[in-house]
Amino acid sequence: MDAAQQEATARARELQRNWYGEPLGALFRRLIDDLGLNQARLAAILGLSAPMLSQLMSGQRAKIGNPAVVQRVQALQELAGQVADGSVSAVEATDRMEEIKKSQGGSVLTASGQATAGSGAPTVRRVVREIQSLLRSVAAAGDIIDAADSLAPTHPELAEFLRVYGAGRTADAVAHYESHQS
Repeated sequence: MDAAQQEATARARELQRNWYGEPLGALFRRLIDDLGLNQARLAAILGLSAPMLSQLMSGQRAKIGNPAVVQRVQALQELAGQVADGSVSAVEATDRMEEIKKSQGGSVLTASGQATAGSGAPTVRRVVREIQSLLRSVAAAGDIIDAADSLAPTHPELAEFLRVYGAGRTADAVAHYESHQS
C-alpha cells in the first residue's frame, strides 16, 4: 500500500469513527466474535456483499450508504449486548439474526429519542457496552466480583462500578451511568 492509499484509509477510518463511533473494522470484528459469525454470514445478515463488507472493514470505503444496513448494524450491536449479559441465549440470537436480516429498517431515532449509530454521537448504551467489553476482556465476572469485594471496605464506589459494569446487566449499567452524569 502506497502513502496515498494509507492516507485515504486513515481518513476513511477517521470518518467512520465520527459517523459510527469507531472504525467499522473494529465494530464488525466485535460483532463477529460476540455473535459467533464469520464475515460472509455477517455480510449476509447486514445485506451487504462480502467485498463491500471487506472494503468497509479495511477502510477502503468509509460509509455505509444504505440506512437499513446501518440499522441492522445497530440491531446486531444490541443483540450482541443481550447475548453478553445473558438475557438472550445463543439459540434465540440465531433466530433474532434471521429477523434482523429480513428487516427493512425504520426510524433513525430510537424510542427514547437518542440518536442511533448513524449520527456519529455515541449513545449511552454504546459507551456502557464499551466499558463492559473492556472490563470483561481483562477478567471473568467472578474475578471482577472478587476484586469488588476486596475494594468494598475502602473504596465502595469503585467496588460498585466493578460490580455493575464488570458483572452486571447492561440495563443496570446504563442506569448507573445516567445517574452519575452531571
